[in-house]
Amino acid sequence: MSIPVEIESNTADGVESKIIEPIEEFNEIEPTAGELSTLEHISDRIPLGVWLIVICELCERFAFYGISGLFQNYIQFPLPTANDTQPGALDRGQQTATALTMFFRFFAYITPIVGAILADQFWGKYKTIVVSCAVYMVGLVILLLTSIPPAIDKGVAFPGLIIAMIILGFGTGGVKSNVSPLMAEQYSRTKPVITVIKGQRKIIDPGVTMQSMFNWFYWAINIGSLSLIATTNIEKYHSFWLAYLLPTVAFIATIVVLVIGRNQYVQIPPSGSLIIRAARVTMTAIRMRRKLGYQPDRPDFLDYAKSMPSASEFNEKERVSELNNNQFIDDLKKAVRACRVFAFYPFYWICYNQFGTNLVSQAAQMNVGPLPNDILQNIDPIVIVIFIPIFDKLIYPGLRRCKINFPAIPRIAAGFFCVSIGMVWATIVQHLIYISQPNLNFVPKPYCIASHVVCCDVFYFSNK
Repeated sequence: MSIPVEIESNTADGVESKIIEPIEEFNEIEPTAGELSTLEHISDRIPLGVWLIVICELCERFAFYGISGLFQNYIQFPLPTANDTQPGALDRGQQTATALTMFFRFFAYITPIVGAILADQFWGKYKTIVVSCAVYMVGLVILLLTSIPPAIDKGVAFPGLIIAMIILGFGTGGVKSNVSPLMAEQYSRTKPVITVIKGQRKIIDPGVTMQSMFNWFYWAINIGSLSLIATTNIEKYHSFWLAYLLPTVAFIATIVVLVIGRNQYVQIPPSGSLIIRAARVTMTAIRMRRKLGYQPDRPDFLDYAKSMPSASEFNEKERVSELNNNQFIDDLKKAVRACRVFAFYPFYWICYNQFGTNLVSQAAQMNVGPLPNDILQNIDPIVIVIFIPIFDKLIYPGLRRCKINFPAIPRIAAGFFCVSIGMVWATIVQHLIYISQPNLNFVPKPYCIASHVVCCDVFYFSNK
């Protein structure tokens, strides 16, 4: 049976709460255990609110990748001369460019914690996204204005870039942490049901529907990241400020879609941040562990945060509250154990972020013809854009029809393996660059070392 959900609705008089009924399930036929294992599982119809959020994410990622993909060249290389085709502006070198670009990526993926707390504790997801978009827009404007030629000539571009990175990081954090959860809230079916399509009985599976929704969501992300095709060419053949202008204009579409479609979104009011609650539980566990010392009946560290009162100490209401708190602690323990898989993600992101940093510099050492050296980053989203529909419509349904289970962890492991192969190949390419003409090998040949020593000796003895 479906449970009514209280949501917020935007009206002319402000925001009001109302009750909506999720998809009715009690009049639908649920599959038996045998049918679950034999019938084909298919996706349900995706709600309009989901598609609007997908469009918002596409435009936001268009802006994010359109600007961040240019940072390496923008920071590393100087303004090109008449005979130079390598785009650049700030002339800060590869180390500074890589460090700042990696800082921006790191900061943009840390600030979602702040965005999640604001949404869950205070504003709700929709309002947090709207406010974050306004912050995001400020950062884009600062980046645009400080990249015009007069600003570069007066030395304003570099501090302007730092300020823009910080503001953009906060804006990205508020959007990134809430847009996918908001999308998930748009679909309310919780149980699989039987349907008949062209005379064949099939199962509408909420899990398959969610997978399809997020496949299209990430497909849109990678469509948006193709903005680099345009911005890198504008950077090379015109200027950085014009390259930054395009993502700024595109980001306006995010705000427009959010505002126009505000009545289409299911908006669940904030009910408290689990991050804050988990932090309180952790602090309580630390305090009680110090106070009580080792307790054999509390095998897990978080068990020290549990309350174990006797029935006579509390009334019924307090006892229920304590039981709920203990249940939350048990759930938190499961979540912590499940998060062990994320211990490997930093290694993945270190490799993945080479796309926008060292691999861009690597391409600048090669003859790429009329192409910008940083356009090669688009190979990744192009491949993803091609293969996500193939996996969503052909490979995964085919595996399900063949009764082959390919769950999340093996898929992640397969992805990590592919990333490892990619980094090995990048290493081989860099070695080939070092041994090719012009000789960029950092290890001098023996005769070069000897010549250097002889020259030093001559200089030393001639000046004794």
